[in-house]
Amino acid sequence: MGKVIGIFSLKGGVGKTTIASSLACDLAYRHGMKVLLIDANYTAPNVLHHMNVTDMDVSVHDALRGEKLSSAIYSRYGVDVVPGNFLYRREVNPLKLKDKLAYFRKNYDFIILDSAPALNNDFFSAFFASDEMFLVTTPDYPTLSCSMKLAKFAEQRNKSIRGIIVNRITEPSFEVNLHEIQESTGVPVVSQLKEDKSVKEALFVRAPVTLLSPNSKFSKEIGKLSDSLAGVPEKTSLWKRFLYKDKASEEVNREVLKEHFYTSIFKD
Repeated sequence: MGKVIGIFSLKGGVGKTTIASSLACDLAYRHGMKVLLIDANYTAPNVLHHMNVTDMDVSVHDALRGEKLSSAIYSRYGVDVVPGNFLYRREVNPLKLKDKLAYFRKNYDFIILDSAPALNNDFFSAFFASDEMFLVTTPDYPTLSCSMKLAKFAEQRNKSIRGIIVNRITEPSFEVNLHEIQESTGVPVVSQLKEDKSVKEALFVRAPVTLLSPNSKFSKEIGKLSDSLAGVPEKTSLWKRFLYKDKASEEVNREVLKEHFYTSIFKD
């Protein structure tokens, strides 16, 4: 039975869609997982740009109005994609998503939801449909305050956020550090992504970063997170093991994450 993973943020512009599409493609390409990527940001959908879905007849909006979800699936880069239509103007019921996914769980290892950056019905659509949640933040105080709010919101509703992905790191001396992010939110940091020009290149050509630039720092860090979800041990070079005997905090957090996913998905 496949896991539904929601990628969340309460602030736009943090790179949530880039991470969702890159993670989906890495799970499919490197680990051979069957992955369904769904744009659950119905107000401002962007997955179609990242996954090069240019010839869309049926979208997730149509599926939420009664069309079969299978009619809205497009195969791109080894991933099944359900895009949104940013020109769609009819009313939809976002809360139908969870029921729509019930049948598809048995056909996929992972269903990844790119959620909306606001506490509205779009957000609740992904929130209620997700088995596991990851929170994307950037290392600045305005975004951190939004992340704290979401972490508290999830805790009050007994929804566990499995990890925080810190994105768009540029100048650590003037940014909120990993320890402060973890202490403020109560959620472990599982990935730190530095600003990378390959992200802009990938969006320009409408291809996932992990496929266009697999050796980029961004792709390698996404790969570590992907390994954890797939239950695969993280590879560490011999020189790094020799020089850094104490593991970085996020590496330890990914080991815990790997054990959780291995136990809850692959061992059962």
